[in-house]
Amino acid sequence: MSPEPLAAIIAGKGRSVFRRHTSRGQTQGMRSTASSVRRLRRTAPSGIRSVRLCSGLVLFTYVTLHLSNHALGNVSLDWMERGLLVQKFVWQGVIGTAALYCALAVHFVLGLWALYARRRLYWTLPELAQLLLGLSVPPLLANHLAVTRIAFTTFDLNKGYAQELYSFWITSPFLGGVQLTLLLVAWTHGCLGLHFWLRLKSWYGSAKSWLLVAAVLLPVLAVFGYFQAGREVMALARDPVWRAAATRSSIVGTAPQNTMLADLRDGFLLFDGIALGVIVLARIMRGLHDRRGGRICVAYPDGSRSVVPLGFSVLEASRLVGIALASPCNGRGRCSLCRVRVLANAPLPAAKEPEQRILDRLGLDAAAVRLACQLYPTSDVAVIPLIPPEAATAFLHRWQEGHAPEERFLVHMFIDMRDSTRLASTRLPHDSVFILGRFVAGVSAAVLEVGGQPNQFLGDGILAIFGLKVDATTACAQAIAALAVVARNVDQLRTLLREGLDARLMIGIGMQCGTTLVGEIGFRDHVTFTGLGDPPNVASRLQELSKEIGCEAVVTEDVLRIAGISGEALPFHSARLRGRDEDVPTRLFFAIEQDVRKLVPVTGGDRVGTPTV
Repeated sequence: MSPEPLAAIIAGKGRSVFRRHTSRGQTQGMRSTASSVRRLRRTAPSGIRSVRLCSGLVLFTYVTLHLSNHALGNVSLDWMERGLLVQKFVWQGVIGTAALYCALAVHFVLGLWALYARRRLYWTLPELAQLLLGLSVPPLLANHLAVTRIAFTTFDLNKGYAQELYSFWITSPFLGGVQLTLLLVAWTHGCLGLHFWLRLKSWYGSAKSWLLVAAVLLPVLAVFGYFQAGREVMALARDPVWRAAATRSSIVGTAPQNTMLADLRDGFLLFDGIALGVIVLARIMRGLHDRRGGRICVAYPDGSRSVVPLGFSVLEASRLVGIALASPCNGRGRCSLCRVRVLANAPLPAAKEPEQRILDRLGLDAAAVRLACQLYPTSDVAVIPLIPPEAATAFLHRWQEGHAPEERFLVHMFIDMRDSTRLASTRLPHDSVFILGRFVAGVSAAVLEVGGQPNQFLGDGILAIFGLKVDATTACAQAIAALAVVARNVDQLRTLLREGLDARLMIGIGMQCGTTLVGEIGFRDHVTFTGLGDPPNVASRLQELSKEIGCEAVVTEDVLRIAGISGEALPFHSARLRGRDEDVPTRLFFAIEQDVRKLVPVTGGDRVGTPTV
């Protein structure tokens, strides 16, 4: 590709270039195969994101068990101590300790790295909350880590809930408030992280309400258990014998030991402050270096440009000038909806492993299509977004379920109920809606019964498609089989409504097959999965032709031929349709239930009778 498109767009003259390249860009973006999409469902975070996710899940499991243990305080202090034995068995063993400490250290370091790596300080409100809560955890955790885990490891001080609650409620209520805040902050931070991870899963929408109930209920029960057990400890502390046994130095530590633990806590706080300061300083130094290291221009189809320092991603450059790109994962490289087509031959850095995995599974060429959140250009570049910026998470869910845009062989069957306007004008609205609803239900059930899919409902008309999951021969056979089942269900509906209808319930059907472009059409969340092209248009016009001729169905010869069925016994009609230069050879079904029995397999043998697939 020549560099002219880039120069034209940067000069503000790129609208014609945009129109010239849009079709190619959209076509390339829509050529993902169904197998690629099925593989994409198994896409998991990779590299640093995998490590951060795994460490976060370990810590979230620890906090969950901790809150569950607190909730046992609603029963009694003794039950809390029993639950603590289970926790100690899990987390104080060699494996549990190694997993917990490694997860804590890794999550802390990677959290600071994420704060440094983000070029532009742009967060949504939930992300900002997660960031601030995450930064609050280390200072809140410092004291608890020193007086429990390190105290046990260094001095073998095996404290239980009695000692901790005595300290929190009697000796140092301030530390009790810090501990309670720590649990709630860590829990909320973890829940937000899980939300950002799971929101791209197709099942998350239906499970979100139940997960929210659990996310609220567990900390509430834990707080109630904390207060209930605290009241019990305060009552027990009035007994000098219990107090002396619970606070003996062999359990709570000697004065020198506690002084050393306090020094360690202060050291943790200092280390956390220094680490955060280093990150802030590193960001400032990088900003200064970027200003000296050169700038690049990212150009867009509408003529707008974003001039940013080297090191910015296309997504960050776009947000800097207010250009919206679809990104449900907000730049984490998990969804692929921010993909863009690169219009110029400017040298691009190679796609890293996480991005390349997604591009491979989509069947896209990294030289032409890239993820905006993962592309960090080193020179001027012009891009075209391939997904509408309004695309929501629901769009991605449907897309991952197998509705990727692609070209497929499909059979389109358009079914219409005759004289529905007259029917509506002579009956009450509720009666008309009831009759139409039963008609749609009967026809849809027939289509589903033989393996098709009701696709669109257009008033009294239904567009059904066959072939989304089967080959061409099977799809055509299913569509022919659907004729008989539709006729059967409509006849049953006639019998049911024979006393309420003034005239016989009539239908008209048009059927055509061929290669169709299928994908999502609509705006924001108001989208539908449908087919575009000549076959659905022909099916619709054949349905209209059936009304003119006075027959029940008009089926093209192509459908019968590919299904391996001969329709020689049926009347032939060469249909001249609006918008087509050539006639369409068809067969006419004047009475579907009788005419379908005249169909004969091309290879010979018995008549079709009641078609089956």
